[in-house]
Amino acid sequence: MARIVMKFGGTSVADLNRIHNVARHVKREVDAGHEVAVVVSAMSGKTNELVGWVENMPKVAGSNAPFYDAREYDAVVASGEQVTSGLLAIALQSMGINARSWQGWQLPIKTDNAHGAARILEIDGADVIRRMGEGQVAVVAGFQGLGPDNRLATLGRGGSDTSAVAIAAAVKADRCDIYTDVDGVYTTDPRIEPKARRLKKIAFEEMLEMASLGAKVLQVRSVELAMVHKVRTFVRSSFEDPDAPGMGDLMNPPGTLICDEDEIVEQEVVTGIAYAKDEAQISLRRLADRPGVSAAIFGPLAEAHINVDMIVQNISEDGSKTDMTFTVPSGDVDKALRVLRDNKEKIGYDVIQSESGLVKVSVIGIGMRSHAGVAASAFRALADKGINIKAITTSEIKISILIDGPYAELAVRTLHSVYGLDKS
Repeated sequence: MARIVMKFGGTSVADLNRIHNVARHVKREVDAGHEVAVVVSAMSGKTNELVGWVENMPKVAGSNAPFYDAREYDAVVASGEQVTSGLLAIALQSMGINARSWQGWQLPIKTDNAHGAARILEIDGADVIRRMGEGQVAVVAGFQGLGPDNRLATLGRGGSDTSAVAIAAAVKADRCDIYTDVDGVYTTDPRIEPKARRLKKIAFEEMLEMASLGAKVLQVRSVELAMVHKVRTFVRSSFEDPDAPGMGDLMNPPGTLICDEDEIVEQEVVTGIAYAKDEAQISLRRLADRPGVSAAIFGPLAEAHINVDMIVQNISEDGSKTDMTFTVPSGDVDKALRVLRDNKEKIGYDVIQSESGLVKVSVIGIGMRSHAGVAASAFRALADKGINIKAITTSEIKISILIDGPYAELAVRTLHSVYGLDKS
């Protein structure tokens, strides 16, 4: 017998038939004798609908200002998960399973006061553990908790993944199964490279890089939590037959295991290729090379909540001037340019330039720590395809390359092949 947390995303609970299918997955684990908690998202598209209602209400009321109380925003948008948790509890009860729904405040999941993007501070899992021990399935509304102001607080986009991993850590679950519309984590996007392979295992650090660099399988904060608390996490498909052979395998269910790298006996040099579209590059030319210039640039950008990624600095031969180039999401480029122009006197640049429509392609693998020549292979392969590199950043387990957008798919396929990821 094991203690399992199962999480189902919006596409998995998109309608009543799919909720019934989710109940069959849960029943399989209950029938096997496991203690089970379930975390659910809102039905697919429901959160966007609720957000739209909130954002349009000021306009309906005759206000031109897009203002709304963040606490009331949370009260509205969290209702999607409340509906799903109740419906799934009803479905399980109709199958003869002892189940009840829980809202975030009932556990409670305690969060900070950042309504709309709250962070989990503490979860009291004692009552849920006791009830699971008595054979009851806990169906928990994801994406929500209780703030210090005693108001419901939501965790931001992808928050149900975070809820599931945090609950798994709180109840000391043997594993956390994240059910989604894909059957695991692949070496790259199968829509771009049909030869992409599903990974049997991937290390927490690798998954964190994949998630932060464009892979949409898991939300970054959930991977961070899993890594910190060492929660073994399986990515699985909710659309496979719940009663198919192997689906109830306790130690190795079908899907991809995200785990500590010590569990991966044979570590590949490169595990996967990720990509992020809609990157923009901003360059500040002929800055004075003096202490504090970087703070003068990136401080105001941080205050404006603009995420800066790749940073490249080039210093003149005499050391008096420098060029600073960095990337931001394309959607933030106009805002970033305004901030930089407002601070031109303090920063002291001569010229500001920008370019949108770029793509960041990343090579990821914990095996890179002990292998030389990984970067050189990437640069040579891209050069052979006539792909120009605009910027490069590296870490112990990652190489990120900035290129022109039209070359994205060619670059992904090229790198996927050069590292042998298309071989079974």
